[in-house]
Amino acid sequence: MKTKRSVAPREEEAQPSRCPDNSAFKQQRLPAWKPQLTIASVLSSFFLTGAFCLTVGVCLVLSANSVREIQVDYSDKCSYCSKLRENSSNWNKECHCSINFTLKEDILGDVFMYYGLQNFFQNHRRYVKSRSDAQLLGRNVNIQRSYCAPFSTYRNGTPMAPCGAIANSMFNDTIDLFYNYNSSMIQVPLLKTGNSWWTDKNVKFRNPESYNLSSAFAGTARPPYWQKPVYLLDEEDERNNGYVNDDFIIWMRVSAFATFRNLYRRLRRVRRFAEGLPAGNYTFQISYNFPVTRFKGRKHVILSTVVWSGGSNPFLGIAYLVSGTAATLAGFVIAGIHLKLRKKKTYFQKR
Repeated sequence: MKTKRSVAPREEEAQPSRCPDNSAFKQQRLPAWKPQLTIASVLSSFFLTGAFCLTVGVCLVLSANSVREIQVDYSDKCSYCSKLRENSSNWNKECHCSINFTLKEDILGDVFMYYGLQNFFQNHRRYVKSRSDAQLLGRNVNIQRSYCAPFSTYRNGTPMAPCGAIANSMFNDTIDLFYNYNSSMIQVPLLKTGNSWWTDKNVKFRNPESYNLSSAFAGTARPPYWQKPVYLLDEEDERNNGYVNDDFIIWMRVSAFATFRNLYRRLRRVRRFAEGLPAGNYTFQISYNFPVTRFKGRKHVILSTVVWSGGSNPFLGIAYLVSGTAATLAGFVIAGIHLKLRKKKTYFQKR
């Protein structure tokens, strides 16, 4: 009788090892440096950090305080225009007001004009997203699929250019500055270009390609709150029109806080104003178009100089002062605790 031989099963193929290579890097055998914290090194780091922050903070605060600035609130001084603008049916009616002020001392150097808004919240999520970056690059896109709604198209299907809530709420007051000299008013020359960032002007904003701007924006309409189409924002300079208009670009960079200021104009230092603004009487002539009463806002116009650290903003200097003071106090507290524990340790060793 034949017996069956048991056949040995095939040996399974060897599985590749999943262990890391036996190298110093993968086996974590590299030499390491572990700092030995002594009381001298800890206290020196705290005191040096505190001294550095205090020094920088004092320099920043002194620099911010050296900025010459004058701020005029014209929310109530143009009350008639404010009431007129609250009625949307008066959008095509012009309204002007004048505000007089006096400079007691010369403002030498470069002078910048800002407009400031208070209680105007630009940091709402839907407001921030309400724009079409592809449209602002000059591309022919379907803005109905963007976040511009409800400021994307009119009821008849005409697209808005530019679309979105940010563009629709653009600040559109016109502010001119006059110098009262010998019973005559001399208009102060101001620059309206060169105020935006180079990357915005040359990279993020582009006009549609066409032989002229009016044909490039043919078939589109201005936003509801605008008084003129986008290709006529600056009727004096054709290169400052459309999506590359400086005022429009600056407005499209939204603020994180409800109170903010945007650069509006720069002093052109020529003739009588070559050294800056001389002391004397001045007048702001404002074409009032931007209502703020309904959301309890305020409007300001600011004339300011700048220094190496920027404008009149002491926040960074105060932050450095607070940080330096905290680091110095922490150093003294650690030193006191160390001395107390050392005395106690010495006392028990003698016992």
